[in-house]
Parts: sequence; structure tokens; C-alpha cells
Amino acid sequence: MSNALQLPIIDLASPDRFSTANSIGKACIDYGFFYLVNHGVDEELIKKVFEQSSNFFSFPIEEKMKLAIKNHRGYTALYAEKLDTTLTTKGDSKETFYVGPLADGLNQWPLEEDLPSWRSTMETYHQKVLSAGTKLLSLIALSLKLDENFFGKVGALNEPLGFIRLLHYPGSGDLDSSSEEIYGASAHSDYGMITLLMTDGVPGLQICREKSKQPQVWEDVPSISGAFVVNIGDMMERWTNCLFRSTLHRVLPPRQERYSVAFFMDPGKDCIVECLESCCSEACPPRFPPIKASDYLEERFRLTSVK
Repeated sequence: MSNALQLPIIDLASPDRFSTANSIGKACIDYGFFYLVNHGVDEELIKKVFEQSSNFFSFPIEEKMKLAIKNHRGYTALYAEKLDTTLTTKGDSKETFYVGPLADGLNQWPLEEDLPSWRSTMETYHQKVLSAGTKLLSLIALSLKLDENFFGKVGALNEPLGFIRLLHYPGSGDLDSSSEEIYGASAHSDYGMITLLMTDGVPGLQICREKSKQPQVWEDVPSISGAFVVNIGDMMERWTNCLFRSTLHRVLPPRQERYSVAFFMDPGKDCIVECLESCCSEACPPRFPPIKASDYLEERFRLTSVK
């Protein structure tokens, strides 16, 4: 059985930045997850993104496969990824579409004649969520007793790797019946700095706060309309010497169809991730050596692809 969780709610527009930063710090230590409201991403735009996501995923598989993933951009089919690499099942029951940084020319787009305004909707959403994420990172820096521009100064915001991930989880009635337990997204932690997730309200997301404890205790994360669910990624956990927790989470196979939109905000490729001074001491030395952001992410992506 799982319990519903009451996560902290963070107001990005609050004028009291230091109080907000303290609340964020506490949420990152206690849960690794929180809700973000007043984030500046328009409700109408969010609605359009979900509509356009649904339009794309309703295409026949052969049409979607024309945009099959390359350079971490484009379409991945059902069961193509297994986030929990310890499982022996065939893969997770979701299909996805990635849109990466807008300036590098690597994104793949459906034809305008097939999906009018699809590209412009996703580009606008990318810009808006990147802006919200940048504001949030300045508050995270304050929560760690750092200069609010810290992440900019160390190169994390120099061409940051912002990725939209459109996710579609077919309802259980639309999947092949099988005796094996298939998750919508099997248990995993995210790889990067922070993730900002918007859902359509259909339940399924769960977190496990104590990843090393057995048996694992899973708690439901209810949806709050218009709020992002934000979580800390492994890279931020590494930066903070495990002060902030990158929490294990999963998506149960939904009884009804479910859509969500994740935005992964990761540092620029050449950023060096090393233990923050405010997070280590003689008594608590750095647990991890410094690493280049791109090297870390490439290795993590490689491990989760189903061969």
C-alpha cells in the first residue's frame, strides 16, 4: 500500500527570496521533491502543449518512427527504455518525444502541414520553462549559502542542456496483456540538476524517500492543477555531497491513458560538477571526484537504453 504525500509548495513569485530559499532547502533535504506555483508558465500554453503532445502520439507508429530518436532528440517507442536496469522485464510502457536545446539545430520536428504550430508551441514552452528553471536555480543557490548567480558563474547556465520530454502512458487496456509486471516508468532517479514536471492529473507518480531501505516504501504524489512537480537530480545530489536528495520515483501503469511533460534542466556540457564548499568539511569530505557534466550524462543515458 502507498500513502498520499503532502509535499511542500514553493511560490516562485514570492518577494521574500530568503524565506523561499530556506523552504526550498528544507524540501530538498527532506523530500527531494516539491510543488512550484506562480512559475510564469501560462496555463493556456500548458494546455496547448498537452493537446499537441496528444496529437503527435495519436499518429500511426510508422509515422512516429520517421522521427526516431537521434542525438537524444525525437521519438522513442513503447518498451524502448528501461529506467530500472535491475528489472528483467522488456521495458517501460511509455512512448516519448524529446526536444532539446533550441539553438543547436539538432531537434527533429513533425511537418508543419501534419501538425500546425507544433514546433512553435514546443519552442515557446522550452523558453518559458527554462526561464522558470533559471529563477529556481538562483533560489537553490541561496538555499546552499551561495551567491544567487553561482550556477551561472560555474558555467551551468552557459548553454544549459534543457530537454522537454513529452510522455504518453497508454491505459492498461491498450497494452499487451502479460503476466510480468511492467511499469509506466520503472524506479529511477533523474540524472541532472532539476526536473520540472507537469501532469494531466491522472495519478501514477510515486516516490520512495529511503532508496536503500528494504522493503521500499512508496508514496503517491498527487497532482496540483497548474503546479510543476519539481525534483532534484543525481547531479545536484552530487554537487551538494548528498545533502539534497535525488529521490527514487516511478510511474505505475495507469488504468487510463496518462500524459505528462518533463523538463530536464542540466548544466552546460563543459561545466565541472564538484562538491560545493558549503556542503563539505573535514568531518564530511567530498564523496565524489569532480566530473564534466557531459561525461556524466552520456554514461547514464547509455545504461538505460534497451538494447
